[in-house]
Amino acid sequence: METKQEICSPFLPRRNSVRKTCAEIVSEARQSLRVQSTQRPFTPRDEQRHLFGGNSVRADRDTRPPSTFSLCGKSFDATDSRPGSGTRLSPLNHKPKLPVPCSAENFPKSRSGPVDTRMGLAQARTRLLKPGLLTTLPPSQPHTDVKKKLNPGSKQRQLSNNLPSSPEHSTLPSAPRKPGLHKTLTESKLIQPGVDSGGKPAESRAEQKELGSKDNTTGTKEDAESLTWKNVIAPVLQRLESLAADGSEDSVDRLCDLCADLHHTLADADMLGRRCNERSKILRTLFRLVDHNSSQLNLHIAELCLAMSVSGNNQLNICKLIFQSSRSEANDIFFQKNSLIELLLGVLNTEEVCVSGEALLYCVGTLKFLSGNPKILKLLLDKNCIGVAQRLIQKLCAVEDASIKMAAHILVQLTATLRNLADHPESRRLFVSFSIPPALCQVLHHYCEDEDICTNISRVFSKVSSYCECCLALARIPHCYQLFLDLLSKHHQKQDLVVRFLFTLGNLTAKGDEPRLQLFQCTGCMDTLLQLYSSYQRKDEPQQEGRPSSRKPPAPPINAQETDDVLVKLVRVLANMCIHPAVGPCLASNTICIQLLMETLELRSVHESEELLVNVAAAINNLSFYQENSQIRHNRLAIAKLMMKLLLSSSMDAMLEATRVYGNLSLHQDVRDFIIQNRVHTFAVTLLDSKRAEMCFSACGVLTNLALDPPKRVSLTLEGASAKLVDCLRDFGPADWQLAGLACQAIWNLTCGGSVKLLDPQERETMLQILTTYSDEEVLKWTQNEDTKDIYRACWESEFLPAAQKLTKALKSQNLTA
Repeated sequence: METKQEICSPFLPRRNSVRKTCAEIVSEARQSLRVQSTQRPFTPRDEQRHLFGGNSVRADRDTRPPSTFSLCGKSFDATDSRPGSGTRLSPLNHKPKLPVPCSAENFPKSRSGPVDTRMGLAQARTRLLKPGLLTTLPPSQPHTDVKKKLNPGSKQRQLSNNLPSSPEHSTLPSAPRKPGLHKTLTESKLIQPGVDSGGKPAESRAEQKELGSKDNTTGTKEDAESLTWKNVIAPVLQRLESLAADGSEDSVDRLCDLCADLHHTLADADMLGRRCNERSKILRTLFRLVDHNSSQLNLHIAELCLAMSVSGNNQLNICKLIFQSSRSEANDIFFQKNSLIELLLGVLNTEEVCVSGEALLYCVGTLKFLSGNPKILKLLLDKNCIGVAQRLIQKLCAVEDASIKMAAHILVQLTATLRNLADHPESRRLFVSFSIPPALCQVLHHYCEDEDICTNISRVFSKVSSYCECCLALARIPHCYQLFLDLLSKHHQKQDLVVRFLFTLGNLTAKGDEPRLQLFQCTGCMDTLLQLYSSYQRKDEPQQEGRPSSRKPPAPPINAQETDDVLVKLVRVLANMCIHPAVGPCLASNTICIQLLMETLELRSVHESEELLVNVAAAINNLSFYQENSQIRHNRLAIAKLMMKLLLSSSMDAMLEATRVYGNLSLHQDVRDFIIQNRVHTFAVTLLDSKRAEMCFSACGVLTNLALDPPKRVSLTLEGASAKLVDCLRDFGPADWQLAGLACQAIWNLTCGGSVKLLDPQERETMLQILTTYSDEEVLKWTQNEDTKDIYRACWESEFLPAAQKLTKALKSQNLTA
């Protein structure tokens, strides 16, 4: 009885197994639960280089920084100082008076106390050289001792009479500093106990020697600078001024060469930055050259000015000058031949938003334009642009209310720059090492209302999440799922933002079970996703009865392609989420979710929305794996009818997904009857001729279930199913043990366990030869490699070998009977 039962029982999926084998897990994933993939949303390139672009949704177009402006030499400050207040102060109606002569008792004392014998000469000299005192001192007089110095009747008293009552609040006018006065005071000698004949304490001789050596070094540097200025720099400036007045066509090239020579000379002499004494003269000459309106010359000027550490209004105008030149792609070549990129990154690294916010804005705007050039993109990565961007993000997220508007403008440019940097393969490793995904999530948290910033970051995430390393780094951010859902709900009408965040969530849920569960457990997850689904599906449709009244009104109409793009990404998220064993049953029992999927099949055509319908069929196939309280099971006949649209289309992908759905739904008797009545089985038999293993596998699944009913075996035999199953086993068996095992199951059911002679003698001989060969363990050597060794053995032992052994036994018995 056991042997008979074993031979006659049909192949059915195992239920309630305590422990699944590796092959069972792979088989279930392949037949029912599969991760969906889709193309990344296309980001159109902005042909016109504007600060915010034509698609910006910023409302303050009149108050935001402009993309176009005019600059001339008069726009710069001659002295490179902070701009004045613009208000002239009136002169004081006050005539200074000399102080009343004072006695030794009321001699002015400093805060640190009187000069005593314990104080060194250097400290006393420091007090005498305070501002307001040095310019009023008479020529030095010789001194004999300290007591005579403090005697009211001595000549030293004249000095005290000329001192103000308080060193910090002198009312005496500052006279011009007399030449040689500092030297006279330095050479004056006070004789004190413990002081050697040189007028200095004995213990300070080494210090004096050291100071003297430093003075000599400083003097040597000043002499070298003076010689460089006189012999090299001053002539170059004169030639620049003469050429600037020339106005000939070739003068611009000569001016560029002179600016380059001047830059090299200053660098060799260590006179860049603020170390040059005649710095203001150089800057005045350079500023006047701006009037030539040459982008190449302006970039030379800007490079030299930034190298000389201009600040304030001049720094802003230089950044504007660079931004203005970067708006033309023809000028990109100049940025590859100078140090401007490194200097701009230096400005971003050192300047504060509250002080130089507008300058930072135009710096980042320049980098945004340049990052669109693939050659400069690599240069930006080599100059540590991503590291600078990460530090700037931290500063921008910490600004106060007074600068938050400018910080938002800067972030629009910075996130757009990161969007371009994400295209380069080398940037993905840097994004992870510099923790760019967590930093961008922090920006989204602080600027969730700014649609421009959120859209740019959604573009960054949609790019980097397509790669495993970046996707895993993003998945490790615990609050990112809730953050994305909140942004989808807040900006549900902005299609380009919605489609990219949905694409990112689809990438996250494709990597493993943990992201699927984390997303599903977020507050309002299904409500947000289904509201988006309803909004974009019924955009051009009238509101039907029975829809929840609490849903948000639909967004303004957009074209059908953009609507489909949102639904493709959204359905992919649902299809990936339901792979998790705890999430799948909840989605399968969600009436609204199943109804929306079925509505999409009704409203869309395969010709216009092929990818969308394929994804919907894949989601239904994944959900059909769960049978308990399943809305798929309750609506199985309606779904089977809707799948006919896909099966009859010219799209092979649509036919494949429809066949997979029929493979799961055909477990039910009424669906099998529907398949035979509508001749769906003929399509299944025809698909066995396909060159795609996936197509043959799905067709074998449908035929295996159809052959459970005796009346339907005849129909399948008339269509030539047995011969094509043998061909399929021969063609795909060596490389796909799962497909070979399923083909054996279909033949077993088709022949009723080998008891019915539905195979002709030639087919039986071919089958026996194939099965005997495949059952030999040595055949594993044909397909094994180190990566797939374990999985192939598991499939061979669990999927193919039992079916092959049973079928071989039945066929041999049938041959003996014959």
